[in-house]
Amino acid sequence: MRRPLIAGALLTPIALLLAACSGASTASTSTGAGGAGGSSGGTDGKGSLTLNVGDQKGGSEAVLRAAGELDDLDYKIRWSTFTSGPPLLEAINAKAVDIGGVGNTPPVFAAGADSKIKVVSASHGTAKGDTILVPKDSKLKSPAELKGRSIAVAQGSSAHYQLVASLKKVGLGLRDVKLKYLQPADALAAFTAGKVDAWAVWDPYTSQALRAKLGRVLTDGDGVTNGLAFQVAAPGALADKKKSAAIKDYLDRLRRAQNWVFKHPQAWAKVWSKDTGLPYGAAYDAVRRTNGTRVTVAVDKNVIASEQQIADAFTALKLIPRKVDFSKYVDTRFNGELPPSTTAPRTYGKGS
Repeated sequence: MRRPLIAGALLTPIALLLAACSGASTASTSTGAGGAGGSSGGTDGKGSLTLNVGDQKGGSEAVLRAAGELDDLDYKIRWSTFTSGPPLLEAINAKAVDIGGVGNTPPVFAAGADSKIKVVSASHGTAKGDTILVPKDSKLKSPAELKGRSIAVAQGSSAHYQLVASLKKVGLGLRDVKLKYLQPADALAAFTAGKVDAWAVWDPYTSQALRAKLGRVLTDGDGVTNGLAFQVAAPGALADKKKSAAIKDYLDRLRRAQNWVFKHPQAWAKVWSKDTGLPYGAAYDAVRRTNGTRVTVAVDKNVIASEQQIADAFTALKLIPRKVDFSKYVDTRFNGELPPSTTAPRTYGKGS
């Protein structure tokens, strides 16, 4: 009778973790950030200019602070915390936030709603943390065997797209499976209780479930999904010369902080664990599997084409109500000398 206890132990940190990739998460009920679903945080830096930054727990503020990139700001950063990408993008659309980080799916849905947003920076990591999990004793050996099976997934999330793409790769569609649209905590409960045959999810939930030995990976997103994450800005902030300069500096700091994460996976895992409530072992696994592998890359034609593919897939599923031209929602001014988006993610050696 230990499985329910293990599942219960997972629920608390999972509820604390704030999923950048989810396209259907519930916004925080707290006010702040212009009442757009965020909670007001602290302020860093000094000077007359204030950059309003949307964040998620264990996100940009935590990694910048851990890397020492908030020590010499000549402008202020006012932080607001959001439960996920969609409400953060709502705040950007409402001009309550100047810039914030999200996964590969929320910008597609925001574009579908014709929100006033611009993708200004991208990072490319492995998609090994985007998985379809099955119970350890499951007889399923390949995605092709999912036909007729029940699968838990968060609607409109990156995991939803990964599931669509993984099924398509083996000649199946969503009509061939039984979907149960559940957010991670509810999906975990259904998965551990045997109420679903599989669970499509992302890191750090993948790492946490594997550490707790609740299941095994049937397939992952490597070679199936794009592994992209974004910084998204408000057009009004980009039109302001001083704020645009601050945004460039902020993006440079994030790039350096990401480099620090790769070089110091254990140190970052400790910070991430403390900030989110995620067990250290699961945090370290997620850093090595996905979080630490990211490389800052240019917002180029390949990014646009890849996101357009996601948009078209969700439009075909009638989850996005209109045809989206994703190229209208990017701004390439900060590409500079960044490598192309096809640059391979970093990898860790066995001893690191």
